Amino acid sequence: MFIQTEDTPNPETLKFIPGSFILKTGTADFSSKEFASDSPLASRLFDIDGVSRVFLATDFISVTKDPQLDWNNIKSLILTGIMEHYSTGLPAINEIDDKQL
Repeated sequence: MFIQTEDTPNPETLKFIPGSFILKTGTADFSSKEFASDSPLASRLFDIDGVSRVFLATDFISVTKDPQLDWNNIKSLILTGIMEHYSTGLPAINEIDDKQL
């Protein structure tokens, strides 16, 4: 899997583009691991020290890091986390079963 990265206007945020769909529709924004319990992908990325926000869209993942960290120290960990997530076959966000509602 080849994941492209792209700068954003915020120097603390990078866009990761894996070349496959992340979400079928819409977006999801997670400001902490506590709010990411329904997202195996975001939860995995929050396990990386220094990740402070994860934003999922249909075709990219934005990750915001703590300002005191340098991208050289965390970028490869994020790339590995994304690749490991895709190797598990888990969805980016768990779907809600209508029968549970």
